[in-house]
Amino acid sequence: MAGKIPDLELTPRAGTGKGAARAARREGLVPGVVYGGGEEPQAVTIPFNILLKKLKDGGFMSTLYNLKVEGAEDVRAVCRGVQRDVVKDLPTHIDFLRLKRDSRINMNIPVHFLNEEECAGLKKGGSLNIVRAEVELMVTAGDIPDHIEVDLLEMEIGDSANISDIKLPEGSRPVITDRDFVIANIAAPGGAADEDEDDAEAVEGEEAPAAEEGAAEE
Repeated sequence: MAGKIPDLELTPRAGTGKGAARAARREGLVPGVVYGGGEEPQAVTIPFNILLKKLKDGGFMSTLYNLKVEGAEDVRAVCRGVQRDVVKDLPTHIDFLRLKRDSRINMNIPVHFLNEEECAGLKKGGSLNIVRAEVELMVTAGDIPDHIEVDLLEMEIGDSANISDIKLPEGSRPVITDRDFVIANIAAPGGAADEDEDDAEAVEGEEAPAAEEGAAEE
């Protein structure tokens, strides 16, 4: 489970629009906006190098931050979108959504797989077929889990780990409730079971839910 809420320092941005955004990028900053929470959107910037490192470290999109913006009160927020350059795949804009501690929000939570080296099925020549590396959960903003865990220890070839097999953190539940979807299985040598391939295709076909409140692109 997440521990102390980490701080994230941002700088207020005076101008808005494409011109101001380009000027910020020339100074080594990534423009962004903090919106929601019943308040007016606030234009901000974050140093490019700091943002890039956090994105590479992983978990950035599932972390609740205490945003510290000069001249404004601290506010809890999560990142709801990072726009990237289509060629270089580098961040060009970032959106944050303000939250109260008891706010409920959909988050993609990473899955960690335990006891892979001791897994019975893998020892017999099977292979781990990960259908979902992340699971979308509805969580409470003040208690966002860092990850959920799948224990592979006793799984044999042909076994699957479904969402119903996972002990979810208190206050969390899957966004998908109409089926007991597969997270991973132990596939026999030569390929995965058809049902899990179908589930993987279903993952690709699912539409992301709309954000609670929209933010204007720049």
